[in-house]
Amino acid sequence: MLHRIVIPAFVMAATAYAADITKIPFNDASGKATSLDAYKGKVVLIVNVASKCGNTPQYEGLEATYQKYKDQGFEILAFPCNDFGGQEPGTIEEIQKFCSTKYSVTFPLMEKVSVKGEDRHKLYEELTGEKGAFPGDVKWNFGKFLIGRNGKPIARFEPKTLVTGPEATEAIEKALKKKS
Repeated sequence: MLHRIVIPAFVMAATAYAADITKIPFNDASGKATSLDAYKGKVVLIVNVASKCGNTPQYEGLEATYQKYKDQGFEILAFPCNDFGGQEPGTIEEIQKFCSTKYSVTFPLMEKVSVKGEDRHKLYEELTGEKGAFPGDVKWNFGKFLIGRNGKPIARFEPKTLVTGPEATEAIEKALKKKS
């Protein structure tokens, strides 16, 4: 008998994951060093983005979600990434201009990072590495990770899962209701 395995669009984090990812440094789009610690007490959605991808129209839903929840302590951090088919070849200035003019993006963009392979950024290593919160490489542009107010990873959404869809919306709203 053949059994079909169904993989959900998102996976909840195992409670055993204890690494502190809030101190891992990364740079914002201006090159200024920051970390998730700067967003302490907020629910954060981390997204690897690209300007020349079939998923690029997701910027619209990301911005709408950001506008809907930002006053409740929600933040989106977009990490441009050129790991998949060279779909983010531009400079950070070109990426910022594209995002603001084409999609009216107001959430923060970070510096370009690698999300897979040997040069994978430490934040993504902790999210997707063998001992990470959600083991398994990011599959494509617009992979999403939801981080709770306490700085702990709580959900992963695959690239095709829309942030405006029921799974992501439910997870965001649930995380926003938690005070810590």
